[in-house]
Amino acid sequence: MSEAAEDDAAGIVARALSRRRPAARPQFLRELLAHAAAGLVVIEGDRAACEAVYRLADAVAIRGRP
Repeated sequence: MSEAAEDDAAGIVARALSRRRPAARPQFLRELLAHAAAGLVVIEGDRAACEAVYRLADAVAIRGRP
């Protein structure tokens, strides 16, 4: 795997998921989303974090999965 692929977000998450049992993966992803949102609040502020979370929720809702 290239160095760039090792450091990209998708690669990091894929490796973290591969080390967990399938039943533990949903909880890991929920916690990851919460920590990512909290990080955005610290780095970019409440408004930017809210916008990012809103867009994510909107994308999920559009797919028909609440």
